[in-house]
Amino acid sequence: MEWLALVASVVTALLSFLGVYMSNRKSAALVLYRLEQLERKVEKHNQVVERTYDLEKRAAVVDTEIEDIKKKVG
Repeated sequence: MEWLALVASVVTALLSFLGVYMSNRKSAALVLYRLEQLERKVEKHNQVVERTYDLEKRAAVVDTEIEDIKKKVG
């Protein structure tokens, strides 16, 4: 009778371990997916920041050129 209880407890422990393992695996997959999505959003944001910085530099050059032209004309 004690062996039956021991076997039942070992089987229960193994099934519990399996359930926890599968649950953690699914959670890890979801976290990985969400992290990848966040990385995509950050990359898009960084591209916008870089393009804005380039536009600001070009605008400064254009402003300087306009001022130079105004000085020559006026």
